[in-house]
Amino acid sequence: MENLGKQISERRKKLGLSQEDLAEISGVSPRTINSVELGKANPSINVLSKMVKPLGFVVTLSERVTHE
Repeated sequence: MENLGKQISERRKKLGLSQEDLAEISGVSPRTINSVELGKANPSINVLSKMVKPLGFVVTLSERVTHE
């Protein structure tokens, strides 16, 4: 999660957005954005999708199969 948070932070800054700006655009609280960027939160897919859409990122899921 820490790497993801770093990518979000870098992209947000590159676009000239503050955490508060991203919060307003995405509908996700500034506190959540801060926690994700610091790698301290594990957001749901829904929240993550809302956060990254304004940054031009897309959330995709892949199925991981394991054998016991």
